Amino acid sequence: MEVDRWSLLFPNRDILSSRESFMSNQRQQKPTLTGQRFKTRKRDEKERFDPSQFQESIVQGLNQTGTDLEAVAKFLDASGAKLDYRRYAEILFDILVAGGMLAPGGTLSDDVTCTEFCLFKAQEDMETMQAYAQVFNKLIRRYKYLEKGFEEEIKKLLLFLKGFTESERNKLAMLTGILLANGNLSASILSSLFNENLVKEGVSACFAVKLFKSWLSEKDINSVAASLRKVGMDNRLMELFPANKRSCEHFSKYFTDAGLKELSDFARNQQSIGARKELQKELQDQMSRGDPLKDIIVYVREEIKKNNISEQTMIGLIWSSVMSSVEWNKKEELVTEQAIKHLKQYSPLLKAFTSQGLSELTLLLKIQEYCYDNIHFMKAFQKIVVLLYKADVLSEEAILKWYNEAHQAKGKSVFLEQMKKFVEWLKNAEEESESEEEEAD
Repeated sequence: MEVDRWSLLFPNRDILSSRESFMSNQRQQKPTLTGQRFKTRKRDEKERFDPSQFQESIVQGLNQTGTDLEAVAKFLDASGAKLDYRRYAEILFDILVAGGMLAPGGTLSDDVTCTEFCLFKAQEDMETMQAYAQVFNKLIRRYKYLEKGFEEEIKKLLLFLKGFTESERNKLAMLTGILLANGNLSASILSSLFNENLVKEGVSACFAVKLFKSWLSEKDINSVAASLRKVGMDNRLMELFPANKRSCEHFSKYFTDAGLKELSDFARNQQSIGARKELQKELQDQMSRGDPLKDIIVYVREEIKKNNISEQTMIGLIWSSVMSSVEWNKKEELVTEQAIKHLKQYSPLLKAFTSQGLSELTLLLKIQEYCYDNIHFMKAFQKIVVLLYKADVLSEEAILKWYNEAHQAKGKSVFLEQMKKFVEWLKNAEEESESEEEEAD
């Protein structure tokens, strides 16, 4: 039998050939995904419902828990693990507030199951509303992603106010006030109350009374004001009324009569601040244009009368406007000379509104504060005061009172030292004057 030489030389040739054939086939075959599905345990599977099924689940749970709000909170906490709160947040809040899904306008949808155990069917008192506020608070703290949806829900509910009964509005207003006080809501939701139809029919103002009473029962006016300022609502409260009633006087009377004088005073103060800002801007514009001082004085006197601004307040605004109307030199040795020249020009304007001792003292304190806050002016204080004394803007009585008792703590030691020699001169001049009067007598 003839032996294959190649077999003797390569005894594993057949094996190698098979391996090469296998590798070739592997390269030619493209991988395919043929994954296997694994059945999850029932408890790990998150149930998905359509809106009607979701509503039925929530309504059934609320009907079982009834008026026990502690049990309601526990039910909502547990249900979030299996129900899709993220997708159906609006429906969830509709049910908790109104008992069922709300149709546009605020009426309950007819074709769905509703519950009697909701905010609108609860007792109309602060204690009950505080308990409901806790339910919402616990729910949102547990499921943080509901925060935004809850704010949107409240904004929507405020737009639906006309579709609710007076009692339902009152409960919603009380709840909203408590939630604002607790920080569960931003005051930006109040923008819904500026809806033209709600404003026109007086619904917004009436709702706001209940809301602010509730809010102020939990927090003081300073806290309320801070929340309003944070979102730019502090200057928009007048919009609760129609355009023909949008005045500080009407606002003040309406809310004062409703027992909310704190809110009236706050709104009046806000309007005053707004008027002052506009006045100061106009003053700066007039100075930048180089308007005659006599025209500026006439304008300021008109504004004092129109906005009921005190002379003390006005002199502070004038000082700020005067000092803001020029670009100051950054070198300390040059800024004093520049300031003296500038203030000499505007001394008649300052003099026109320092007719009272208190106004003079206010101006002195403003000068002290300005020189302290602007470090290049630290050495200019005494020269500014002397200039204004010589221009009859400041009297020796006002300067001595400031020096002896009325100065601020800001830069006190520096400014008192600067003024020491001038004050001694004033005292000596005063003594000489008194001595001359006695001799004349």
